[in-house]
Amino acid sequence: MTTRRSFLKTAGALSAGVATVGTVATACAVKDPTASNATGQGNDAERVRGFDRVLLDAVATAVLPASLGVPAIRTATDAFVAWADGYEPVAEEMHGYGYADVRYLPADPSPAWRAQLMALDLLAHRHGTNGFSTLPLAKQQELLGAVLRDQRGDRLPAPLGATHIAVALLAQWSSGPDAWDRALGARVAPGVCRTLADATHKPLPVTPTKTATVRTEPHA
Repeated sequence: MTTRRSFLKTAGALSAGVATVGTVATACAVKDPTASNATGQGNDAERVRGFDRVLLDAVATAVLPASLGVPAIRTATDAFVAWADGYEPVAEEMHGYGYADVRYLPADPSPAWRAQLMALDLLAHRHGTNGFSTLPLAKQQELLGAVLRDQRGDRLPAPLGATHIAVALLAQWSSGPDAWDRALGARVAPGVCRTLADATHKPLPVTPTKTATVRTEPHA
């Protein structure tokens, strides 16, 4: 049986060079993510936003460190949804040093990620359960481990390079200030602007989070 540690080890071994998830054209124009009348997406079509939060919250609980506690896992999931919903597909990148050509961001990965959430739920049903979110935590991790068993690499990819939503969620949290603060044991808040007056101050230590009990049994 796949444990949390072994699953996170597998997820952490994903390559930074993994191919970016492509757009699932037949899902982009659906106004309701649960609707079945999927059509192609024109340039002016409204983007679908959001995820099935029951399923996404279950995936987050299975892949993010339990030491975060329930509130922090919820916050990380909210941040992932906000980031995915705010992503602008094929937007022009900021020009970097060393090249003069115009480069563009990848296509929207969210349609494929939504389809993967639905596939996880369908797979759980095929195993005779009431769905992925109702499985005990260990079974959720076992199922995710099986889905990700063919992934290869030695590090997490950038979130946009993740080929599965479970990896994208973990990668997006791992690249954020909360993960850095916890890894360093201090509130360094990378990427956050500070005043000059704070430049010489020693970062405050991270206050340990009192971890809430994570369910291990299915819902009634």
